[in-house]
Amino acid sequence: MSDHVFDATTETFEAEVLQKSLQTPVLVDFWATWCGPCKTLGPILEKLAGEYNGAFRLAKVDVDKQQEIAAAFQIRSVPTVFLVKGGQIVDGFPGAVPEGQLRDFLKQHGIEPGLAANEEPVAEEAAPLDPHAEVLALRKAIETEPDKAELKLDLALALLKTGAAAEAETLLDALPANLATDDRTIRARSRLSFVAILKDAPPVEVLEAAIASDPDDLRARRLLGVQQLLGGKEEAGLEQFLEMLRRDRSYEDGLPKKLLIDAFRVVEDQDLVGRYRRKMSSLLF
Repeated sequence: MSDHVFDATTETFEAEVLQKSLQTPVLVDFWATWCGPCKTLGPILEKLAGEYNGAFRLAKVDVDKQQEIAAAFQIRSVPTVFLVKGGQIVDGFPGAVPEGQLRDFLKQHGIEPGLAANEEPVAEEAAPLDPHAEVLALRKAIETEPDKAELKLDLALALLKTGAAAEAETLLDALPANLATDDRTIRARSRLSFVAILKDAPPVEVLEAAIASDPDDLRARRLLGVQQLLGGKEEAGLEQFLEMLRRDRSYEDGLPKKLLIDAFRVVEDQDLVGRYRRKMSSLLF
C-alpha cells in the first residue's frame, strides 16, 4: 500500500476517514476477498491514488473483517465506493466501473491529480485537528449515523476540549452500558471532575502569585495544576500535583496522590504518564 492507501478499521475509521476528510477527500472502497469485480476495481483505485499524489486518500474496508463499518454504511453488495468530504458522505457508486469513469467521478468533485501535494504540506498534516472543527465534523457524522454511540462518545471528548462541559456530560450520561466503562469514557469523566474543581477559581496569574508568596499554598497549587492540565500544559499540571505530594502527601486525606491518579486518566501521552507514575512511586515508596 502507498502513502495514500490504507486499510480502515472500526478503531481507526473516525480518525483516519472522517477527521482526515476535513483536509483531504477520502474514497472508501468496500471489498471482499471472494469478490471478482473487486479484483478489477481495487487495483485501478490504488493506481489512481498514487497517480493523484495525495489529492485524495483511499480507505480499503474488507467487509468480512469490518462488519460494523459495512453495516453502518448499509453495504448490500461489493464493490461499493463512497466519497467522504468534510466529515460526511457526499457521493458514491456500486460495482466496478472503468478507469475513465472513475476519473470523471473524481473530477466532478473537484479532485484533480497532484492538488494535495501543493495544498497539504507535511507541517499542516502533522498539526492536531482544531477542537471546534472536530466538534463540527462529529456533529455531521452523527447526523449520518444518529444511532452510533461511539460517535457520541467522541463528540463528548471533543466538546470537553472546547469547554462545553455541560453538553459533554449529558452525552456521557446517555451512553449505553457497553461504553460506560470504555477507557475514553473514564478519561472524560475524570476530565469533568477537574472542570468542576475550577468553578469560581481565581485566574492563573493570581494562583501563580499566591504560590510565589507561599510555596506551601497547596490549594493554589491544586487549582493552578488543574488550570494547566485542562489548558494543554499537561506536564506543568502534573508537576504541580507532584509538588503537592512532595510537600504534604497527607493533605486533605491524600488528595495529591488522588489528583495524580485522576490526571493519569486524562493525559493521553503515555510516555509522560509513565514518567510521572515513576516519580510518584519514588515519593511514596
